[in-house]
Formats: sequence, structure tokens, C-alpha cells
Amino acid sequence: MKPCIPHRQEAPRPSWRGPAGSTDCHFHIFGPYDRFPLDPGRSYDPQEASIADYLRVANALGIERMVVVQPSVYGTDNRCTIDAVQRFGRDRACAIAVVDDSFDDTALRSLQAQGVRGLRFNAVSGNGTPLDQLEALTKRIAPLGFHLQVYLEGHQLPELAPRLAKLPVQVVIDHMGGVRTADGVEAPAFQALLRLLGSEQVWVKLCGYRISSGGLPYADVAPFAKALLAAAPERCLWGTDWPHPSLHDVVPEDGQLFDLLGEWAPSAAQRQAVLVDNPARLYGFG
Repeated sequence: MKPCIPHRQEAPRPSWRGPAGSTDCHFHIFGPYDRFPLDPGRSYDPQEASIADYLRVANALGIERMVVVQPSVYGTDNRCTIDAVQRFGRDRACAIAVVDDSFDDTALRSLQAQGVRGLRFNAVSGNGTPLDQLEALTKRIAPLGFHLQVYLEGHQLPELAPRLAKLPVQVVIDHMGGVRTADGVEAPAFQALLRLLGSEQVWVKLCGYRISSGGLPYADVAPFAKALLAAAPERCLWGTDWPHPSLHDVVPEDGQLFDLLGEWAPSAAQRQAVLVDNPARLYGFG
């Protein structure tokens, strides 16, 4: 496997800072690998990315609350992610874990007690929970108050949307549904996402640079982000996606990504909703 390029070492320099209580709803911690070795089933080789490295980014952006997302390179071994939550502090951090049907109810309750608030299905990077376990697993996590986070390719959305709409839990769609900007906002996949957002059950993460067909400075993402904000302003979330894993050419600059959010959500009320109020409701902060 080709190693990913490392995250940027310099602190971001955005043109604005998040309001008090701002939340990064999507990032990962990798390593140290002598304590938390990578899973042999992984599809990419990330560089180590430490808590200290992440806090340099968070402090520059004004991030005070954190949602640590289990990456595919750790499979269902959630120790690194949960360790990060404990070190950030349970008062301001929680986790999204990856499990499969080998986890019994006792194991799920243990994850809940350690700060896990949802489970992730990753249909892009592999090494995760098979989609055929979707209904059975969500039925088991519903009593725990967990939500489901789904990472998909855009072309999978139209077929999968009816299944997601019937699940007994809240559903969070990663990375703007994975719809490529070159396909346009009228693409069946993006329209399926907008229909899903018509339900009060479905949320979306505005981590949008991965859907860009044009690359830097990701200006082509704006119509998609604005359409999602117009459809469900009370169920849009944002995350850095730091340290931007599985990339092999250009790593985004986090201050620039934060400025993009500022362009999509220019008013103080919009920023308060996306960065503070919406995450507080979903993850139980504050």
C-alpha cells in the first residue's frame, strides 16, 4: 500500500473563529502505532496523527467540542478512538465506533459507557461493517440512543435511501453523500439525499471537499452545501475530516476549509446552528 501524505504541520489561519461551543463532528486520531497498531485489512496507510497535532488545529479554528470518528484502518478495534475521547475529556468529546454482529449487547453497553454515541457503516474504504447487517444492528442500538453514521459513494444513495428511511434510529450521512460535483445538484443521488433530509430522522455532514470534481479551492462544492443548508438547516453538521486520510497528492488546509463553511453559512445564526446547536442536540453536548 502507498503511504498517505502527512497532515500539515503549520497551524491553520482562518479568517474567522467558531462561536463558543463549536464542534468538529468528524476527525480521526491515528496512533501512536506502538500502542494502537493498524488493522491488516486496511485499504490505506495513514501517517500518525496525534491528539496534540489535532488540538493545534482545533485551537486555531475555535473548536471546543469533538466527535472522534473510528477510521477504517482500525476495523472494529475502537481502542484508539475511545482513548482519544478519554484524553480530550468526556465533557467535550464523544466517539463514533465501528462494530459488527460479533459485538454482544454487553459490549455495546460498554462502548456507550466509554463515550460512544453512534456507529459507523463505511461502504467506501472497506474493512467495516457489511451493509447486510444494517437493519439488525440498528434495531439493537436503538435502545441505547445511538445513531447511525453512513459513509457511501453517491451512486449507492438512490438504492439505499429507502432502507435508511425505515431505520429506527437517527441517520447521519457522511461527506455530503459522496455525490460528485461534476454530476450536478440535479443528479439522482443528490436528489435522493435531499429527499432523505425531508425526514427529521436524517442529518448530513458538510465535510465537502471530498465530493469536489474541480479540486482546490473546492468552489464547486458551494451549490451542494447551500442546497443542504436550505433543505435542513437544523440537521446540518460540519467536520474537518482531519488529518484528511487516504489522500496521496494534496492535503487540504484546514483554515481554508473553515473559510468555505463561512461562505456557505455567512450569518451568525447559521454558524451557531451548524457548529453549536445542531451537534449539541445530536451528540448530547452541554
